[in-house]
Amino acid sequence: MSGTLYLCATPIGNLEDMTLRGLRILKTVDLIAAEDTRHTQKLLNFYEIQTPTTSYHEHNKLSKGPWLVKQLLEGKNIALVTDAGTPGISDPGEDLVRLCQEAGVTITSLPGAVAGITGLILSGLSTSRFAFEGFLPAEHKKRKEIYELLANETRTMIIYEAPHRLKQTLQELSKVLGEDRVIGITRELTKKHEEVFQTTLSGALAHYQEIAPRGEYVLIIEGKSIAILQVEAQQQWETLSIAEHMQFYLDQGVSQKESMKKVAVDRGLSRREVYAAWHEL
Repeated sequence: MSGTLYLCATPIGNLEDMTLRGLRILKTVDLIAAEDTRHTQKLLNFYEIQTPTTSYHEHNKLSKGPWLVKQLLEGKNIALVTDAGTPGISDPGEDLVRLCQEAGVTITSLPGAVAGITGLILSGLSTSRFAFEGFLPAEHKKRKEIYELLANETRTMIIYEAPHRLKQTLQELSKVLGEDRVIGITRELTKKHEEVFQTTLSGALAHYQEIAPRGEYVLIIEGKSIAILQVEAQQQWETLSIAEHMQFYLDQGVSQKESMKKVAVDRGLSRREVYAAWHEL
């Protein structure tokens, strides 16, 4: 019988934000796989937990992941923890989960804190639809690709950022999304110096020109208005003739009938009007 991998959420700041089930599992498993064992040891010392730990992080996951799976297959129970929050979100926990699934190892999750969700509900922005981006890529090309996708994102966006990169990210977001886009700045969540305020991207830039960024940030950014997106899309199509618009879809292999439907929706016309104009041409 193989052991179980427990995905154990840990506090994102305040050490008291630990579930009773999480504490029981950390005390009773055979091993704790931690992103940073020194960081995790502070939590274990706080609750007087003496379970042995081993490191599992981005730089050793290729060798350590298979080793952990081997331990699980031999019957050991292992708790996976990240430095803060829920493992598997913006960390290599997802890779270990995939390995365990492939090996037939039992996996279960112990719910708890998630910085992104905590920031979202404190931001005052819409929580009904949201897109989690986590940490943006460091590489310029990949970062640009993400920004291109975010430019027309209608859902509330969640981005993690470190203090030394905050101003650069705010500048880039301002160029892509516009200076007036509303943003919720959340910092040091659940900690002594927790800070939450809502402003615009230009307002956030001005604020951090005077005050040096400190602590870990969760940025909650308002999505683009669907109404504005629709107007922009219609304006884009209006630069084409109906014939050019039809040809755009036909070139993609869409049938003539479906192309007419799409053109009618894009341009705010009836299908009869599109049909008449197309056949006249």
